[in-house]
Amino acid sequence: MDMGMDMGSGTSSGASGHHMMSVFQNSMATSLFSARWTPHSTGVYAGTCIFLIVFSAGLRGLLAVRNWLEYRWIDAEMKRRYVVVAGRGTMAERISNDSLAKPMVLSSSGVEENVMVVQKHGAEGRPFRLSEDPIRAALDTVIAGVGYLLMLAVMTMNIGYFISVLGGVFIGSLLVGRYATLFGH
Repeated sequence: MDMGMDMGSGTSSGASGHHMMSVFQNSMATSLFSARWTPHSTGVYAGTCIFLIVFSAGLRGLLAVRNWLEYRWIDAEMKRRYVVVAGRGTMAERISNDSLAKPMVLSSSGVEENVMVVQKHGAEGRPFRLSEDPIRAALDTVIAGVGYLLMLAVMTMNIGYFISVLGGVFIGSLLVGRYATLFGH
């Protein structure tokens, strides 16, 4: 009586008939993203690995672009001119009425100046801007998509694909990693 298992090989095909790979393997014929992308020669396998290196380096580049845009947007926000609205108090009036504002004397090189130290009230979110937020959302979506595709490449458990992804991360970080953090803010 055949129960759907090959006892001679020591592995079970399970209910779905597919074998789940749980260890790294080095088969050149490992599909990437679809059955049609299955290398059948050394050259195609090498090309696939090179693609993964460039693709994962590109992800690092996308992260750097996103942080560069965030820096530009914050910088532009800090340079905006604000207009006093009739009927609303000035910032000086609001600060003087703030219970967390503390008058202090600032002294430097013999010069004293009266200042008001104001504590920030919690985390303030930046306002929605049609010129920024759709770009941020689209870029985050592309970054997530590239990240998930790279995760799928690693999940093939092909050692060549895995090393290629790590190599691309290294190269990408080497080239643009210094831009992938917000600086100055």
